[in-house]
Amino acid sequence: LRLLPQQTQLRAETAAATGAFERKRNVLCCLITRILKAEKRLHVDNLVFRVMDACQKGGSGPGLQFLSFCCHSVDVLSCVLRLLSQGYLRRQPGRPQVLEY
Repeated sequence: LRLLPQQTQLRAETAAATGAFERKRNVLCCLITRILKAEKRLHVDNLVFRVMDACQKGGSGPGLQFLSFCCHSVDVLSCVLRLLSQGYLRRQPGRPQVLEY
């Protein structure tokens, strides 16, 4: 039985990937809250399309500029669920597909 040394390079790559994921999630959460602050109430489908469009264009107005990146609807919906669980967003009573800030 031979023990292999720990792979520090693999851990560094994993840490870098985790950091990139966290940054992407933070940007998506910022976009979601910024869009809903302006609109006050929005259907979840419209919100997803607006966030994805902002990601492709590379910004969402003054004050929030970032490099454009690819995001998928699953990424946006995951962030919506996270913001709902944290209490930043809520569903409109009687119409759960409509989100409010």
